Amino acid sequence: MSAAPTIARERPTAPDLRLLMERHTADMHADTPPESIHMMDASALDQPHIAFYVMRENGVAVGMGAFKRIDATHAEIKSMHVLHELRGRGLSKAMLHHLMAEARAAGFSRLSLETGSQPAFEPARQLYLRAGFVECAPFEGYVLDPNSVFMTKVLA
Repeated sequence: MSAAPTIARERPTAPDLRLLMERHTADMHADTPPESIHMMDASALDQPHIAFYVMRENGVAVGMGAFKRIDATHAEIKSMHVLHELRGRGLSKAMLHHLMAEARAAGFSRLSLETGSQPAFEPARQLYLRAGFVECAPFEGYVLDPNSVFMTKVLA
């Protein structure tokens, strides 16, 4: 019987996260033109203004997510990913709710994100909508892009 997944803050450069990073990179490049990809690699995520979390099941990294400080009240979700073979079990929802709770605890009152507009990103967009995110204008240096959907949520 597998143990319940755990989520903890970790360094994104840990060697055992390579599979997650590779899968995330492959997904982002599969349907999105290079100029519309806004993902951050492990070294870019390993910064003091970014809180990076890993979901583990029986010690194995199965998901990740982060939020990046934009200003004192606003943060952006980055690099949320759960391994394909484990999707459909609520792990993405658990990671999203963890990120929202941690952002709220860190004093942020708004959480935003950029995701793809392509069909492959529909499950992610639905997840964010169910969690109370709404579409918004581009923020923090982003520009209108037909390949991007921008969303935001006020953290209560």
